[in-house]
Amino acid sequence: MVKTSRDAAASPRRAARELALQGLYERQVAGNAASDVYGDLAAGSGYVHADRTYFDELWTGVVAQYDELVARITPHLSRKPAELSPVERAILVIGTWELVNRPEIPYKAVIDEAIELAKTYGGTDGHRFVNGVLDKVAAQARAVEIAALAR
Repeated sequence: MVKTSRDAAASPRRAARELALQGLYERQVAGNAASDVYGDLAAGSGYVHADRTYFDELWTGVVAQYDELVARITPHLSRKPAELSPVERAILVIGTWELVNRPEIPYKAVIDEAIELAKTYGGTDGHRFVNGVLDKVAAQARAVEIAALAR
C-alpha cells in the first residue's frame, strides 16, 4: 500500500487517516511493531502533509484499542474479522475509533471519511460495506447525537 493522496485539496486530517491506514495495513500484513511502523510513517513524505497531532493521537488510539475496536465491529459483520481484507478492517478500526473517541467530529463526517478511504484504497464495493458497518457502530456509539439530529 504505497498509494497516498497527493491531491492538494486533501485535508491534513485525511492525510493523517491515510497514514494510520497504511500503518495498520503494515501491522496486519507484516506484523511489524507499532513503534517501528510509526517511525517509518513519520519518516515518510506523507507525514509532512498530515495533521501530525491528530495522526499521533489516532495512531496511539487505534494501536492501544485495536482488539476492543475489532470487537465493536464484529457483531455487525457477516464474516469473521480475520476474513476481511486488511484495508477494510483497518478502515473500520479507524472509523470506529473516531466514532467512540472523537465525539466532536460529527458521526456523518467520520463515516464519509471512512467511505472515501475505502473508495481510494479498498475493493470495488468496499465503501458500501464500510458504510453499512459504521452506520451500525454509530447507532450504538452515537445514539444521543443521532437522536438529536432526528428531532
